Amino acid sequence: MRVLIGISSVIDAVNEFIGKWISWLILASILVSAGNATIRKIFDTSSNAWLELQWYLFGAAFLAASAYTLKQNEHIRIDIVYGLFSRRIQHWIDLVGHILFLMPFALLMVFYLVPYVSVSYRSGEMSTNAGGLIIWPAKAMLLTGFFLLAWQGVSEIIKKIAIMNGNMDDPNPYVTQHEQAQLEGEALVEELKP
Repeated sequence: MRVLIGISSVIDAVNEFIGKWISWLILASILVSAGNATIRKIFDTSSNAWLELQWYLFGAAFLAASAYTLKQNEHIRIDIVYGLFSRRIQHWIDLVGHILFLMPFALLMVFYLVPYVSVSYRSGEMSTNAGGLIIWPAKAMLLTGFFLLAWQGVSEIIKKIAIMNGNMDDPNPYVTQHEQAQLEGEALVEELKP
């Protein structure tokens, strides 16, 4: 189990690094959007390439950060039901969900996206919009995003099993929204103390 926990730690570190740095693509997307809008208003000219670049940057940030979001335990769940159960049952829900839903879907997407990206790359597929960009980088980001998500899914499964067997502490203990607000309030009070 120690080796698997080590593998999980490596996966977590890689996705943490990617997730934090990929967020800069949001800023780049905003700057491209603002620049494109400014040029369009001032010079009465525009390019589909700039619009598509904005989409590519935002899409890349969203897709590459999905694994980081899973690592941070920030994916959407129905907390109103989830919070009614003991932490052990919550771990079982997460484990079963990862094994039966996340992993099959993410791996199926990787399986189908490999030839999809490959054909696009080999053909030099271009946007159908006048002055648009090449398509394969956007398709490659789809593949990368699902690969990283599947990879993080493996890490989450390892961690859930390790936590349930008592081999590691829970890195994301469940906290209700009320408890979270109380903790944030206490942290703010401590921060404001002289």
